[in-house]
Amino acid sequence: MGGTACVLYLVLQLIQETKASVGNCIPRKTIKYQTGNLTTFREEGLANVSALLVDKETNTLFVGGRDAVFALDLNNISREIAREYWFATQERQLECIHRGKDKIRCQNYILFLHKINASYLYVCGTNAYHPACDYMVIHETNISLQGTAEESRGKCPFEPTQKSASVFVDGEFYSATSNNFLGTEPIILRSMRNPVRTEFKTSWLNEPSFVSMEIVEESESNPNGDDDKIYVFFTETAVEFEFYDKLLVSRIARVCRGDLGGKRVLQRRWTSFLKSRLSCSIPELNFHFNIVQDIFLLRRRRWQDSIFYGIFSQQWGRLDISAVCAYSMKTIQEVFSKGSYKGPVTVEHSLVKWMVYRGEVPVPRPGACIDNSARRMGYNTSSDLPDKVLQFVRAHPLMDDSVNPIGDSPVLLRRGSNYTRIVVDRVTGLDQQTYDVMFLGTDDGYLHKALNCDGEMLIVEELQLFLAPEPVQSLQLSSEKGMLYGGSQSQVVQLPVCQCHRYRYCMDCILARDPYCAWAPAAHRCVSLAEQTARSMHLIQSVKAGDASSCLSGENSVRKIPFTLGNNVHLQCAPLSNMASVVWKFNGSRIQAEALRYLLYDGGMAILNMTADVAGFYDCLSVEKSKGKEFLVTVARYALYAQGKPEEANIIATANKHKETEAVGVQSSVPAPSLKEAAKQESADSQREKLILKLLGAGFALLVFILLVLSFHKSHLSLPWKSRETSPNPTGRAGSGSPALAAEGLGCERECSDTQTGRS
Repeated sequence: MGGTACVLYLVLQLIQETKASVGNCIPRKTIKYQTGNLTTFREEGLANVSALLVDKETNTLFVGGRDAVFALDLNNISREIAREYWFATQERQLECIHRGKDKIRCQNYILFLHKINASYLYVCGTNAYHPACDYMVIHETNISLQGTAEESRGKCPFEPTQKSASVFVDGEFYSATSNNFLGTEPIILRSMRNPVRTEFKTSWLNEPSFVSMEIVEESESNPNGDDDKIYVFFTETAVEFEFYDKLLVSRIARVCRGDLGGKRVLQRRWTSFLKSRLSCSIPELNFHFNIVQDIFLLRRRRWQDSIFYGIFSQQWGRLDISAVCAYSMKTIQEVFSKGSYKGPVTVEHSLVKWMVYRGEVPVPRPGACIDNSARRMGYNTSSDLPDKVLQFVRAHPLMDDSVNPIGDSPVLLRRGSNYTRIVVDRVTGLDQQTYDVMFLGTDDGYLHKALNCDGEMLIVEELQLFLAPEPVQSLQLSSEKGMLYGGSQSQVVQLPVCQCHRYRYCMDCILARDPYCAWAPAAHRCVSLAEQTARSMHLIQSVKAGDASSCLSGENSVRKIPFTLGNNVHLQCAPLSNMASVVWKFNGSRIQAEALRYLLYDGGMAILNMTADVAGFYDCLSVEKSKGKEFLVTVARYALYAQGKPEEANIIATANKHKETEAVGVQSSVPAPSLKEAAKQESADSQREKLILKLLGAGFALLVFILLVLSFHKSHLSLPWKSRETSPNPTGRAGSGSPALAAEGLGCERECSDTQTGRS
């Protein structure tokens, strides 16, 4: 018990340290749900959306839900092209219910959609806990099942909510799921041609939760004649660590595409299965985000330049922190091709410990693909490999080294959001630098647009995708169209990767540091770089520096507001971003928050009990800091005048016609004659108020003095020296506390006593 308590104490202490140290990356903009900016598909029959497939060849978005597949127009998903229903048979549903499952789950949930060619899709569903896969025929605006569904145990999950992954490559279907009804037999399987699978051993897979599967074509232009790899990402219970409870770890595993299994050992089993811990941590705390939630492969022209991006969360505590880590192909390759192996060793009391293998490693290297080096030794396929190599890899599937992220730290940390899905787009900015922009779906239906700029974490904006809070369960990107497609349980939404028109001001556009957007001074608007065919136009962008010093525009129009004396007036104004604050100015002078006449609140300011002296010009400025610099821009201008005073209204009209351009960082100005008159009026009013206050103060002081003299004269108050003379204390001290007050108290007691004696 003592050891367990100690461990719990250390974990709790680590949680507190993490809360204190992890900085919160705040989204610069928050955009609430707006139907006009989103294209939505939400129809009767669409439920439990679990698969999205972008098909740019047919310009179609395929959506897999419960009992149906929908085909939507990729340019406008609100337009449905076709749908095909696929129901589980009545017999299957009844059998499922008899086995203890509820009626809703005993239907057909379409979980996998894979493009084979321009005419066919490969579709897999749970089929009332009887997994099945079939081919779907695409013919112009029609889609239909081929009707050759086959039992697909190990290819598709039994349970609709079970995490799984799959890829379809040249007639071969790779899947990572469960092989049985109870979900107790995890499997990584290649079916159709040359079926091969993992061993049912906890050292291979121990209660895994599969997340993603990707193919990397490493055979392309490879000088070593290496093979393509299938990478699998999952979370499982660790076997290599001793802990008081189940400790979860994130894994990356890989197999070779050309793996045919062994001849005598590992027959129809992977001979190339290796796995390693996928590390994502805060280095200074050694705190690990040990549960992988999603993976996205950012493919580049050279496969060596491709990057895996992953979302991670923590196992211990409810810290509500998500992390994003990025991994290079070079690091992954080095761990699997050069790293040490780890294996189980029996020690005293029959305990098994996982230790680094220090013995001799057989040749060819266990778990390696067949390459030129193996072929020179006479091993042309995996079935040619020696038994000792296969026995070794069967007992040592785990690598000792972990796969560490680029920079050994997360590219993004966010407290207060649980990320569920990620896609990444690579954008070239105006400075010709490339930026990896991450789009992250949350469990409450928001989309975050973020990037890491030279170690600085930025969330450009957060956008509410659904009216009611729903987790983002699927997310797809079409870089060619500049579109994102997101799905929840009940709907699918479409939105562009950027909406630069949202930034009305130059400063707002530049400080967003959005690589997609730049400010066009000639057009006075924020534009998308992708839509600018002629780059000769002068544009402003500052992604790295976040410097808006070159901006020269602000709000110049003045809104006239008449008021009635004695009433209250509300002036609306909001900062341009979550990073900004508001400063109000009256006739060029800053209004202090403690001023009694003004009530500052989120969204504006109230002026209470209006009087003639508050007439004038009010400017609202949005103030935002970036890289240590402070930038100001006027976002609202008001001119207040008392009703029934035409001369003031004429001054306001003159101010409204007067247009002037101001530099950002300099307070906005109003017409000079009006300002001078307002300033003179304010100065005269101020002097009168000060004189009245001085006279009132002098009168009050005189009144107090007269009252004191009368009190002493009529003996209502004892003079200090008389109190000391009548004090009974022989030492001259009044005891504890103030001597004067104590003497007065004793005098009062004697006087009261004498009075009472006289009365008696």
